[in-house]
Amino acid sequence: MSGPPGAARWHLAPCHGCALLVRTGAGHAVRCPRCGSLLHARKPDSIARTWAFIVAAAILYIPANLLPIMETSSLFGAQKDTIMSGVVYLWLSGSWHLALVVFIASILVPMAKLIALVILVLSVQMRARWQPVQRTRLYRLVELVGRWSMLDVYVVTLLVALVQLEALATIRPGPGALAFGAVVVLTMFAAMSFDPRLIWDALEKDDA
Repeated sequence: MSGPPGAARWHLAPCHGCALLVRTGAGHAVRCPRCGSLLHARKPDSIARTWAFIVAAAILYIPANLLPIMETSSLFGAQKDTIMSGVVYLWLSGSWHLALVVFIASILVPMAKLIALVILVLSVQMRARWQPVQRTRLYRLVELVGRWSMLDVYVVTLLVALVQLEALATIRPGPGALAFGAVVVLTMFAAMSFDPRLIWDALEKDDA
């Protein structure tokens, strides 16, 4: 597969601060002349940093789904709910649409993000040339859906505020909520650390 030369071949790099396209290399500026930011042709240590965030998120994904995400105490007793127990309760109570939303947003989406990031990093490390456009779109999709994975944390926070106002019960976020929030943040950091331009570098070097 061949195509027009990229910016790297012409020693051009976009500024991460103001997006100005600046010529780099010997005899040229290493800082943006407009905002003064340090210029990099590619994000420094992109692959290593992305792997670190992926591994950390994968480790925390287990307690995020096994530990209670919400602890409820009332006159009728105490109850601890995990993400899956909440999904099952919603399904059995007839709110199957809400159960489906929580299941997709809280279980499937984080797992899909981790799998997608692993595929992207491995493809770059293996200098893969297959479907660069589709892989770039996959990265954009991972980046886009990152913030919407916090659904369970939002729900727990809302319930805590509402119930505490009524003083009928006590709802506290469980350790699973902390682990789940960490998974979401770490996958967002992993997406931010990955440089999608690396996908095209194998094509650049092979066509040069």
